[in-house]
Amino acid sequence: MNYHILLIGVSVAIFSACGVNAQEGDANAGATVFNKCKICHSADTDQNKVGPSLNGVIGRAAGSHPGFSYSKAMTDAGKAGLKWDEASLRDYLHNPKAKVKGTKMAFAGLKDDADIANLLAYLEQFQKKQ
Repeated sequence: MNYHILLIGVSVAIFSACGVNAQEGDANAGATVFNKCKICHSADTDQNKVGPSLNGVIGRAAGSHPGFSYSKAMTDAGKAGLKWDEASLRDYLHNPKAKVKGTKMAFAGLKDDADIANLLAYLEQFQKKQ
């Protein structure tokens, strides 16, 4: 009986660890995904391009990067409480126009969840030091 409980406990621990790793992305693979974004965005600098800089985007309110002219929809979303965290970025990257109706971003989105996880891992490297 104790053997079965131990076996179940070990199995749960192993599967839990595997689940955590499945959610994490690969920053190196994310750099490749970012090639689709870098025509309009920078991540390693705080410089706006056609799109706002993504340097420090995680934790930032939507539509709030200084010096960038956002759509009214994006600034309104930020004022209404949209903050870029992992969940909101996943939704936005999957389908930007569905997440923020009226966004100026023309990109159709990333359909592969692994690409999104990898891109988020890449962007996490460029968080501003507070």
